[in-house]
Amino acid sequence: MSKGPRDVFKLSHDWLSVQEVVDAVSSPSCGAISVFIGTTREDEADSRKVVGLEYEAYEPMAQSEFNKLCADIRARWQSVTHICVHHRLGWVKVGDASVVMAISSPHRHDGQQAIQHCISQLKANVPIWKKEVYDTQEANWKENAECSWSTQKKPPENTLSEGKPE
Repeated sequence: MSKGPRDVFKLSHDWLSVQEVVDAVSSPSCGAISVFIGTTREDEADSRKVVGLEYEAYEPMAQSEFNKLCADIRARWQSVTHICVHHRLGWVKVGDASVVMAISSPHRHDGQQAIQHCISQLKANVPIWKKEVYDTQEANWKENAECSWSTQKKPPENTLSEGKPE
């Protein structure tokens, strides 16, 4: 495997392994691995309980946007060594991880800042959509408030009445 910087992005219908993501960024030159795990939370909307999320993505564009995100992270924090993001597609039940990401760096400060930036920008720019599924068997597509193409700049608990965001 190359000793240079690694950027790994994976979309998967399978359960996400935190250890696999951590292993992808491990390096003897790094004293810090910053990790973010985003899980599906039990939430309530209009007296309906969220039982899971359904994710879809436009995969070629998602990869392209991830590459841009990695370039941006590396421009801001030159000490970042490796970046890895795994994101689920399909059904994700409450409590399961929807996204796992890790960034390695020689020291914790840059990695911690980079991981925060990474999740914010992933939600804002990478074309991955989620649909909340409720205990009533109803479902609504959700927009991330950070999303650059969002039709609504409101908190994420608001839903679209029909269709997936464009």
